[in-house]
Amino acid sequence: MKKIVLAFSGGLDTSFCIPYLIEQGYEVHTLFVNTGGISISEEKHLSNRAIQLGAKKHKNVNVETKLWDQVLVPLIFSGALYQNRYPVLCSDRYLIVSESIKLCKKVNTKYIAHGCTGMGNDQVRFDTSINALGSFNIITPIRDIQNITDNVRDYEINYLKQRGISVSSLHKKYSINENLMGATISGSEIDVWKAPKAESYVLCNLPEDYPKRTKKISFRFDKGKPVAINGTKVKGPELLRYLNKIGGKYGIGRSVFASDTIIGLKGRFVFEAPGISILMNAHRALEESVLTDKQNHFKSMVGQEWVNLVYRGFFFDPQREDLEAYLNSSQIKVTGDVTIQLEPGKAEAIAVDSKNVLISAEGSYAQSAKWSDDESKGFIKLLGQSTSTWAKLHK
Repeated sequence: MKKIVLAFSGGLDTSFCIPYLIEQGYEVHTLFVNTGGISISEEKHLSNRAIQLGAKKHKNVNVETKLWDQVLVPLIFSGALYQNRYPVLCSDRYLIVSESIKLCKKVNTKYIAHGCTGMGNDQVRFDTSINALGSFNIITPIRDIQNITDNVRDYEINYLKQRGISVSSLHKKYSINENLMGATISGSEIDVWKAPKAESYVLCNLPEDYPKRTKKISFRFDKGKPVAINGTKVKGPELLRYLNKIGGKYGIGRSVFASDTIIGLKGRFVFEAPGISILMNAHRALEESVLTDKQNHFKSMVGQEWVNLVYRGFFFDPQREDLEAYLNSSQIKVTGDVTIQLEPGKAEAIAVDSKNVLISAEGSYAQSAKWSDDESKGFIKLLGQSTSTWAKLHK
């Protein structure tokens, strides 16, 4: 039997993949890459499930620190969202691919499998990344069965049931992806543009359960990186996990999004990213206070390009590293403290304290200035010279 590595999540698709691949003549080695979405006890459950489904061997690996360093920090630095809405919660796929490639090399195989469908974005992210990291034979069971059925999920459920394998009721209704960054929920009424039901709330409280009182949180940033909360030093993953919990109580970072996908379809889903939303608001408040106008303008374009690359499957393109070199440079003076106030559905930066805030000794906006009235008039005249010249010639 040919050895094959399967990126295993424990969901319906990858649960289907194990017996399917075995019946196709493969010895299946499964790998669960924990990107901060589940506990150790849940990891053990996944291990048992993979073996029960027929995997020859199973391995768990935790990469939440890598996710923080390689994805979340540059995302915060970018200050950008895909289509100005989505904080690319899908970015953990690239670490899943990296770890899967490592296991392929360890078991000495050129066969790798994933459970992506032919209708979504992840197939692009997985295949493009695998091809960027080496020469491998990519096996995709879910895309295979699309050649014989129009209803993939029902086919998978019936296939497993016929082999005596149970399927959870949750997997029948929603597809839920959760990691350190947040949670993405699709399926059922969400897919058909109807209002999401209460069961779709994963990290966030229902609106009627939001706290009535506001809450203030202070952050310390050092060269753009959040290093402390309320005066206590904390590592990135622990910080984000705490913010997801407290921000989720206020319903911060939850949104229903109809995205323009890589493959040209509209993809509607719910996402919840309380921690990222809070951190990006705090970081932006500090950044816009200490960077020059030229930096703020240009960095927004660099950040948006970084997000677009990551969303569209090009995490391993050298352009990403080129963009990150600029983003890292832009953060040299982004050091200081920010106070955030949490209230239902909102995280507002209400105070900034930094020795690098660009406060001019020459003037205060709309209040006072050391330049004269004539200097102001002269500046405005020269600034608008091209426009006024055009108007005189053509009007």
